[in-house]
Order: sequence, then structure tokens, then C-alpha cells
Amino acid sequence: MQPDDVALALDAIGEPVWIAGGWGVDALVGRQTREHRDLDVLVPAARLEAALAALAELGCEVETDWLPVRVEVAGARLRVDLHPVIERSDALVQRVLDGELCYPIERLTTGLIGDRPVRCIDAELQRELHSGYEPRAADVHDLARLDEIGSRS
Repeated sequence: MQPDDVALALDAIGEPVWIAGGWGVDALVGRQTREHRDLDVLVPAARLEAALAALAELGCEVETDWLPVRVEVAGARLRVDLHPVIERSDALVQRVLDGELCYPIERLTTGLIGDRPVRCIDAELQRELHSGYEPRAADVHDLARLDEIGSRS
């Protein structure tokens, strides 16, 4: 199972989803730049059950249930980390352990996974989400890719 298979399956829930995390960075770059442990997906909370059912059709099973914050499902060769969000007129809002995380509507954009256009969060918000903690090697890699994108614009 590839990330674009997941994106296609999640299209079936009838609501937009947004790719975040490392695959979100790669979507902005337009190609896979590193190996990924999982695919982070912001999914409307009201459609979470539909998303889980769509992923079950691909052979995924719930592995970690930290709802209402996140639920991770695993299948052949890929993990999907679903982050339920509430859609407001100005932002997507995700519950996190210490409150809420807002994804302003104007910070949502599109990118590519393979040849498939996907919704994702923009480079500036990705950079913000990569701050406030000691970066891992994957984070350093992602930040370098975001810097490359910034130098092209």
C-alpha cells in the first residue's frame, strides 16, 4: 500500500482530508525525499468512522487509539496516523494533549504524492509545526526540504 492508495481510499469518505507531517513536506516538494514511518492525515472528526472503514478495506487495523487526539492504523508496509479535526470557517482545529492546534484555512494548499494532487498544509505552517522541540534526523531533513522550497519562491 502506498500513500497515494490511502489518499484515493480516503476520497471515498466524501470530505476533504489534508496530508501533514513528512509526507506533507514531500507533497510540497512534489516527490518522496525520504522513508516515512507513517502518513499523517487530518480528517474531519465527523467522518473519522468512514475514514477508518475506508482504510479497513485496504487491510488496515487500529493499532493505537488515543482519541480524541489521534488514531493510528497499520496495514501492509504503511501506517496511517489519523488526526481528527473540527472544521470552522477560519481553521481546522485539532485537539492535542494540552489544548488545540489550529490550521488556518489560508495555510492549506495542495501538493503531489506520486502523480496525484493532494491537499496538505503549506511550508510556513510545516516549519512552525517543526519548532518547539529537539528535532530528530527526519525533522532536520524535512526542514532542509522546506528551506529549498522557500529558496525557489
